[in-house]
Amino acid sequence: MKKLLKIVSLALLVTSMLNFTSCKPQKKIAGNYTYETECMGFEMDGSQTLKAWGYGKNRIDAVEQAKKNAVRDVLFKGIRNGKTECNVKPVVFDVNAQEKYEDFFNKFFADGGEYATYVNQKDEPLIPKVLKDRKAADTGVEYGVIVRVLRADLKKRMIAENIVLP
Repeated sequence: MKKLLKIVSLALLVTSMLNFTSCKPQKKIAGNYTYETECMGFEMDGSQTLKAWGYGKNRIDAVEQAKKNAVRDVLFKGIRNGKTECNVKPVVFDVNAQEKYEDFFNKFFADGGEYATYVNQKDEPLIPKVLKDRKAADTGVEYGVIVRVLRADLKKRMIAENIVLP
C-alpha cells in the first residue's frame, strides 16, 4: 500500500511539474509574427496614410523595408486592415504581375529605387514617424512606420509603364 501511495504521489508530482513548465510565457515571440499593413487614413488627393512593418538587421534597414512593404501592399494586395477608408483594391490586378514584369519591379524596389518617390511626399516629414512599438527578434529588429503612399501617382506610373490598362 505504501508503495502504491509513493507511485501515485510521484506521478502527481511529475504531472504538476510538466504543467508548470509548459505554462511559462514565451519570450521573443514578436520576431516570429508577421504584421499586416493597416490603413490609418485617406487623403482627398488619392494618398493613403498607412502603418507598415519592416524587418531588418538595424533600424535603417527595417524602416526602408517597411516603406517598400507599404508600396508593395498598395500595388499588389490592397489594404484590408485598419480603417475602411482606404481602397481595398490593389492597383495592379494581374495575379502574376510582379513576376511578369520582374525586371521593372526589381529596379523599382531596389535600395534607393523609384518606390521612394511615392512614399512621404509633400507635407510629410523626410523621416517617417517610427513607432515606439519596436519588436526585437533573434537576428534583427522589426519597426512599425507610419507613411503616406501616393496611390494615385502609383496608378499613373503603372499605366505609363503599360502594367495596368487605363
